[in-house]
Amino acid sequence: MQGHGGRKSVGAIIALLMSAALVSALAGCMGSSRFGSPRETAPTLSAPVETVTEQPLDLPPANDAATAPASTLAVTDGITVALLLPLGASGNTAAVATALRNAGELAQSEYKGAKIKLVIKDDLGTPEGARNMARNALAEGAQVVLGPLLASSVKAAGDVTRAARKPMIAFSTDQTVGGRGVYLLSFLPDNDVDQIIGFAASRGKTSFAAMIPEGAYGNVVAAAFQEACARRGLRVATLERYNASNADQAAKAIAAVTVPVDALFVPENGDGAAGTGAALQAAGIETKKWQLLGTSAWDDPRLTKTPAFQGGWFASPDRNGFAAFAKRYQAKYGEEPPRLASLSYDAVFLVNALLNQYGQQAFAESTLLNTDGMIGTDGLFRFKAGGGTERPLSIFQVSSNATTVIQSAKQNF
Repeated sequence: MQGHGGRKSVGAIIALLMSAALVSALAGCMGSSRFGSPRETAPTLSAPVETVTEQPLDLPPANDAATAPASTLAVTDGITVALLLPLGASGNTAAVATALRNAGELAQSEYKGAKIKLVIKDDLGTPEGARNMARNALAEGAQVVLGPLLASSVKAAGDVTRAARKPMIAFSTDQTVGGRGVYLLSFLPDNDVDQIIGFAASRGKTSFAAMIPEGAYGNVVAAAFQEACARRGLRVATLERYNASNADQAAKAIAAVTVPVDALFVPENGDGAAGTGAALQAAGIETKKWQLLGTSAWDDPRLTKTPAFQGGWFASPDRNGFAAFAKRYQAKYGEEPPRLASLSYDAVFLVNALLNQYGQQAFAESTLLNTDGMIGTDGLFRFKAGGGTERPLSIFQVSSNATTVIQSAKQNF
């Protein structure tokens, strides 16, 4: 892609840089539940661990310039980059945090000529811990903060980094905690929804029903579903919410709809696939007649074994890059990484690549918000000015207890 005067645009250069670097890293060389991963409910340096839609959105008004990210930095050997993770939290959250730390260290070891000093800090999975560790990192000279993972921690630490005019690249899926200077490198559910609805519409589907689980994930997905349909002029025949105890009632309500329905959107995951599938069949919903649609939460072997979901379509990142990453991760750490681990790998790889290519402008807002995007483990992505991440996704079809790609992700924006 050419910029003004025949010069390659900043974004195109970054995309080429990341692509070439990642191809080199991956030369030697699935799918857990997306909304079963730790949310608010629930990338080698062996650094010491410290306890304690298509186009980017318009930038906010310039009256907050005092808290905007710094546009330049002094480039010396050993630029400090902090990685904040809830290593001291409990249960699965700590396990995922450990994998994110491992992946970050793997990226640091695989990037030739790395100029950053990666410092790992334990935010304990609490807002206070994240706030304290962000302050600590900045006091130690951190030029950029990676993480945290949990939304409340991102919000707390983001207040600190914004005030210091240092960018943050965090891993939360809650778009409300992103914004100017706080970029979410994550798998955002509204991106899944928009792309599967757009694909269905391109295949002639015009009238949609939806059966969406209760909870925080369901709330985001329901809003995204309605917005995606409205923007395309598609009819929403009905939208039913459900939980584990009343899925049968929701399915019956959908089956009773009298207007024609082309497609049924069911963003379930592997945990609830069996029960939801049984409810659909018991209600007499013919999933061969109504095209079933889902999100990347469908990228789970348990769902593909559920009869009701056979033939369904869902949007998800391409798997090839993650498969190669997972192979190298397992060779180093002796276990398979959770799906989120690639985010930390990409974040550490990205800051190294930007620093190598752009020096003082590496973490400038204009660099981070390039519109051409960057190539990561999970494919092409770009940050939005509103803090979110946009990713072109592949479309998969469930068939014969497996999934196949029926449309590959776009290679450019």
